[in-house]
Amino acid sequence: MSQITICIIDDHKIVREGLIELLHKLGNIKVTYEFENGVDFLAALPLEKKPDMYILDYSMPNLNGIEVLKKLEELEEEFKVLLLTQHFDENIINEAYNYGARGFLNKNCTAHDLKFAINNIATIGYNNVSEILKRIKNYEDNNIKFKKSDIVISKREHEFLTMVCNENEYTYEQMALKMGLSVKSLENYRVALFDRFGIKSKVGLVLFSFKNKLTEPFL
Repeated sequence: MSQITICIIDDHKIVREGLIELLHKLGNIKVTYEFENGVDFLAALPLEKKPDMYILDYSMPNLNGIEVLKKLEELEEEFKVLLLTQHFDENIINEAYNYGARGFLNKNCTAHDLKFAINNIATIGYNNVSEILKRIKNYEDNNIKFKKSDIVISKREHEFLTMVCNENEYTYEQMALKMGLSVKSLENYRVALFDRFGIKSKVGLVLFSFKNKLTEPFL
């Protein structure tokens, strides 16, 4: 596997140093950026050389990990984030996935668990899709369930959804260019799908397609 570059956001210097040392020992991983809080990280965006993924601590001053995820959701750029925390709280996990986290690990995890999660997120986009599907609000048992026969989307909406699920992780501008549309027109398709199916994020669109087997690579 090719080298995976990582940015670490954690307010404890000793934790960052320990993570960097551990990750570099895992073989194909290199830490290219580190930040001591979410405020500094967000202020530094866009990074000169975008890393493949981000390891984000939950408990930080000023902005916690969930608040950072919310800010990242507002950007058009895609961020593969693994949330690390010592607080194994169901609400925190659900919020993390709902706001776009690609995986979650307790800080008591093993080096094997960490490497496994990083490789999964770097290669397939998520650490544990089945867990995310169970947890994310749009797919909880007490919410609306969609049968495939109930899902009606237009040809253009399907084309947009296929672009969203593409492994190249196109930006909205790139999708619009490939579809021969303005970004504003593309935004109309996104809003329509969000409103019709109760979806709240780009990650939610991918999970929606995954669960209902609507587009490649889930068919």
